Amino acid sequence: MKAMVLRHLGRISDRSDPLAWEEIEDPIPQAGEVLIRVSVCGVCHTELDEIEGRLIPPRLPVVPGHQVVGRVEALGPDVHDIRPGTRVGVAWIYSSCGTCSYCTSGRENLCPDFLATGKDVHGGYAPLMTAPRGFVYPIPEVFSDDEAAPLLCAGAIGYRSLKLSGMENGRVLGLTGFGASAHLVLKAARYLYADSAIAVFSRSTAEQEFARELGAAWAGAIGEHPPWPVDCMIDTTPAWHPVVEGLGALAPGGRLVINAIRKDQTDQDALLRLRYPEHLWMEKQITSVANVAREDVRGFLELAAQIPVRPEVQRFSLREANRALRELASRKIRGAKVLMIGQEYHP
Repeated sequence: MKAMVLRHLGRISDRSDPLAWEEIEDPIPQAGEVLIRVSVCGVCHTELDEIEGRLIPPRLPVVPGHQVVGRVEALGPDVHDIRPGTRVGVAWIYSSCGTCSYCTSGRENLCPDFLATGKDVHGGYAPLMTAPRGFVYPIPEVFSDDEAAPLLCAGAIGYRSLKLSGMENGRVLGLTGFGASAHLVLKAARYLYADSAIAVFSRSTAEQEFARELGAAWAGAIGEHPPWPVDCMIDTTPAWHPVVEGLGALAPGGRLVINAIRKDQTDQDALLRLRYPEHLWMEKQITSVANVAREDVRGFLELAAQIPVRPEVQRFSLREANRALRELASRKIRGAKVLMIGQEYHP
């Protein structure tokens, strides 16, 4: 099969092609696995972290992609509870050990043997992929394939972040950065917390306007303050500066959740501006979100179907993956970017 393959790490520029269009062996499902014919795969900021060396895959080459929707093509040995043709999704969590203290306490996202789709194993930038049967999810019928893909990662990790934030109805939620995950969090939060105001902080005026279109009560630049203190905040940026500014806007007893796998080390000087009385005093809290558990994916798919959440989607062909990544790196973002793989697509 032909797939988009990451062979070398390097900085993404306006003209770079970090992935190669190559022929690779078709995957064969092993015991406990299913073979999936991929229909679509979302494009995530985590792919930028892999390509640019902030989250290095254990081996190269690797096929990226962890927001995968497709249909079961074949079953590996010992799989009997799913039929070929079933529409399923695959998320960032490819597998965990299932026996450690984290897995047995519902925190499989922290498992030391956690494997990530598209990093530790081949992912969805290809027509076919395999996945463990226990780590694929039925897709609610209300969603098209391209609508469902962003829900599997951007939605699920945003949902986990929202739970960790301690958000309650009537409180003020802040979102720092407004890409694929944050725009889905906004849609979910408006449904779950109807009496709450949502404030969006972004350096992009286009993202600020997009946030207002989706129902944000206030949108402004990072460093500006809304009319009210923010009780709960979720940061989805790759930098430290928004975290420091976000803490300054946080109400006493507020909590800031960092939803990012890596932060830019060149931006660490921003931490020198951290002042205890302004940023941390009055029992302000900071926590991070790490990976997702299967319950996050299942829970958000169910919630998204109830609302229903309709992600804003930009479509690309599989061979346009490099262009989608370049646009993501240069912050040309409006919703989520999705690769159309299992059907003929002409932009």
